[in-house]
Amino acid sequence: MPDPKRKHTLELSRVNRRRFIRALRGFLTSGVGGKARGLLALLVGLLLAISGLNVLNSYVGRDFMTAIADRNTRVFIAKTLLYVGVFALSTVAATIYRFAEERLGLLWREWLTHGMLHQYLNHRMYYHLNEAGRILNPDQRIAEDARSFAVTTLSLLLLLLNGTITAAAFSGVLWSISPLLFGVAVGYAVIGSILTVVLGRPLIHLNYTQADKEAFFRADLVHIRENAEGVAFLHREGRMRARLMRHLDSLTANFRRIIAVNRNLSFFTTGYNYLIQIVPIVIVAPLFIRGKVEFGVITQSSIAFAQLMGAFSLIVTQFQSLSSYVAVLARLSDFGEAAKDIASHDVRLIELKGEKDEITFDRLTLRSPRDGRVLIHELSLSIPSGTNVLIRGDSDTVKVALVRAMAGMWERGEGRIIRPGPENFFVMPERPYVVPGTLREIVVRAGYEHRVPETQVLAVLHELQLEKVVTRAGGLDTERDWNNILSLDEQQLLVLARLLLTRPRFALLDRIGTALAPPQVEHVLDTLSRNSVTYMLVDYGESRPDHYNAILDLHEGGSWKWIPLKHGQQVEKDIISGPAAAGANVAEVAPNPR
Repeated sequence: MPDPKRKHTLELSRVNRRRFIRALRGFLTSGVGGKARGLLALLVGLLLAISGLNVLNSYVGRDFMTAIADRNTRVFIAKTLLYVGVFALSTVAATIYRFAEERLGLLWREWLTHGMLHQYLNHRMYYHLNEAGRILNPDQRIAEDARSFAVTTLSLLLLLLNGTITAAAFSGVLWSISPLLFGVAVGYAVIGSILTVVLGRPLIHLNYTQADKEAFFRADLVHIRENAEGVAFLHREGRMRARLMRHLDSLTANFRRIIAVNRNLSFFTTGYNYLIQIVPIVIVAPLFIRGKVEFGVITQSSIAFAQLMGAFSLIVTQFQSLSSYVAVLARLSDFGEAAKDIASHDVRLIELKGEKDEITFDRLTLRSPRDGRVLIHELSLSIPSGTNVLIRGDSDTVKVALVRAMAGMWERGEGRIIRPGPENFFVMPERPYVVPGTLREIVVRAGYEHRVPETQVLAVLHELQLEKVVTRAGGLDTERDWNNILSLDEQQLLVLARLLLTRPRFALLDRIGTALAPPQVEHVLDTLSRNSVTYMLVDYGESRPDHYNAILDLHEGGSWKWIPLKHGQQVEKDIISGPAAAGANVAEVAPNPR
């Protein structure tokens, strides 16, 4: 939920004006800025044309109505033809204007969404946001808020430009009819704008909150669809119904508050708009009665007054859109600020060195992100290629910390981990993750789908006894809902197939025995050995020492022990215990082939 203390960021403030200007400048100076500036120039030109036609229309309308009052048939026919011509030109201009506005809005949304996607996937922002819970529903901000922002920003910008042009065009018209009428228009708009802001201010915060409440409700519906089998097996309908009803009650309660504020605001704005129709007539009609103006001037004053009030009363007429827009602007700004913070604090413990043919822990200390307690204290080891390691320990928290640190996903601690880059270091997580796509896209690295021969892909799948998966899927290039048609062990074996096709020098296997049976794990380890992939396996309770060259024991309090093995037996003289003494040399363990 949004922090109430941050409510000031949701107001129509200087901060939001800066956000608006920064967003506009960023778009117009981007790689698509040339095309954007061209479309914007076209829109400004069309606004000028439409405004000019509206001014012309007011004079044609004046003469048209005067001709009727004077019963002048010749002038009436001429003004009718001119009226039709002005309407035709206005139709063309308005249609092209609408087309250009939609194209520019789409271009802006595309550019903005591209940028947000890059931010979201860079520096593992998606992971850090999920861990910290700092930004609620980032997916909605990328998909919905970006669309709303682009469309609404452009709409409001064009309304502002149109209002400025219209005010300049019709101020002279209204002043020439009656200076009093011009003064009334300005005063009426100012008073109306102030009252609208006062009555409608709560909408900004309510709209900000409503977006998250809708997203929570939708997320639970998606969860049921994606986990339909598990919900059905465990009869969790009651629990999910309670969650959905809680979210539904919350979003409807908030929306009722929005409706109530809109009701109060509507009482004022509706009456405000109705009065616009009669105010100019009340002021100009006495001038006609006294014979100081023609009858058509009454019509012209109504048109000019309505146009000028539309320009001066943008806050009154657009406040509901503005309140939603300010909420969207704040949500997107929060997203951007979070991305900057994550990028600026992305100081990893890992120093990636692609040519390094070993994994080195250099005085590595890992701390709990919650309470700061030491999980691993000054781990100093160097593990060359060819040394297969079993990582043991009574605490899953400690083992998880080391796995995440090696994967670049742990932030609390000191020291270094020096390992090969991603192309030579592969992590198999405890819970297999199968990306959406075809079988070929699942097991082959991105960008290499058509470089790896199909025979090689099929050979690896055959080695892992996954031929039935290929048959069930209908080939390598058919996309399926893999979570529904594959068992957990088949999903994990597909991850292994990707590992074998990638051929890294090192593989970190995080408790893969959770998804695989012990004979399958042994088959995996034998397969990796045959393919010259050095593995580090996090213990899952069924490990046999004869598959490893060393054991890394991790203990509570941060202590650790390195136990070299030879033919499954401990080599006592080479055992190293930690924490390492200050100034101790990094221990290096030579490969010990099985």
